[in-house]
Amino acid sequence: MPIIEMHLMEGRTVEQKRAVAQAVTEAVTRSLGVKHDSVRILITEHGDEEFFVGGMNMAQRAAAQQRAAAEEKQ
Repeated sequence: MPIIEMHLMEGRTVEQKRAVAQAVTEAVTRSLGVKHDSVRILITEHGDEEFFVGGMNMAQRAAAQQRAAAEEKQ
């Protein structure tokens, strides 16, 4: 029984999550030769304050990227 764990930033629609789950299920059944109902997918959503890259949360990274883009324009 394959168990796939996905971590996504908050903001995806129910339709998007269902679509990705269906696509991943299809890929797993095709590549591993298992039945659809044996595939388990867990989606965990994270907000800006729970996801960090390089010590900055996503809100901080977005602000830093905006500052860098503004500086490039100058």
